[in-house]
Amino acid sequence: MRICELKQKEVINTCTCRSLGCPVDMEFNCKTGLFTSLIVPAPGRLCCFFGGNNEYIIPWNCIRQIGDDIILVEIDEEKCFHKS
Repeated sequence: MRICELKQKEVINTCTCRSLGCPVDMEFNCKTGLFTSLIVPAPGRLCCFFGGNNEYIIPWNCIRQIGDDIILVEIDEEKCFHKS
């Protein structure tokens, strides 16, 4: 799977059954070459331009399953929400 394909999938929090949106970026560790987190814009942002820099930073170990159309995550949204 390519990163561009991952960005087209909807992220669903299994704890709240709520859609968080689609990923816009990923973080990875340069030393290990492994992905560390998935970044999803917070509600209210439009195409990464309007609504500030609020985002969910979802640790890679919180991803439970990646399907054809969705990514299932198990997170505490308050802990993963970051204001910039």
